[in-house]
Amino acid sequence: MALRAGAARRSLVLCYHAVSDTWEHSLSIRPAALERQLRFLVRLYRPVSAAEIVHARGRLLHVTFDDAFRSVDAALPTLERLGVSATVFACSDLADEGLPLAVPELAAEAAAHPEELSTHAWERLRELADRGVEIGSHTCSHPHLPRLADDELDRELRESRARLEDELRRPCRFLAYPFGDEDARVRTAARLAGYDAEFALPGAVPERPPRERGDRDECRRGGDRVAGPAPVQRTAPGSQVGRRPSASPSFRVSRGSVSRRQIPSRGTAKSSGDARSPGRANAAS
Repeated sequence: MALRAGAARRSLVLCYHAVSDTWEHSLSIRPAALERQLRFLVRLYRPVSAAEIVHARGRLLHVTFDDAFRSVDAALPTLERLGVSATVFACSDLADEGLPLAVPELAAEAAAHPEELSTHAWERLRELADRGVEIGSHTCSHPHLPRLADDELDRELRESRARLEDELRRPCRFLAYPFGDEDARVRTAARLAGYDAEFALPGAVPERPPRERGDRDECRRGGDRVAGPAPVQRTAPGSQVGRRPSASPSFRVSRGSVSRRQIPSRGTAKSSGDARSPGRANAAS
């Protein structure tokens, strides 16, 4: 696999969703492909926790899973065997019963494959946390946050964090923006809701220039200035990662805000700098 110039010197935060041999969808990766990717990457990067990846520099690696699909369990043996830390971002409304993620963008898939889109309930999330997995917020109901009124936005951010802390009996420090949708108002609301850092997708807000990790992101609400670390940039690698250079694409990691790039997990992986990849990979996150 070829990395673009300088990529191996930057921190890498991976964004996955489902881990399944039976769901043929761009949000799903086969367990064997995930293991192949991570075995390759741990030779180049040092696995660290979410807290370390937010503030540190260097060849650091962290893995995230959005939506808390039950199939994430298939990744645990590989993660533990390779010593790779992970964060699972869960929607608190779904965790009451472990409901499928049936947002409009995935309604047809949820109807056809409800078991693949089923999410972890609180009991299993507690078990994951006890096993060393960081559990972060993916809001209450997985909405497009910039479309919400201020009171709705505040509820999605605060209530999800409060529910996670109450149910898991540990701090909820991190947020992943659903669909990668965020803007200055959303970032300000997240800071005011008490999150230590947010994880996003490069290209979701094209007017915002890339930032170096450790930079401060300053937003305003009313007359107050709210500062915090810039969101973390993430990458969603395709199934080709870790194959021989002749069969694998190059990719680049954006430093600074923890943001993610959605790249199809089945078929040929693509990358184009910080631009979001086309296709169904952007359906939900």
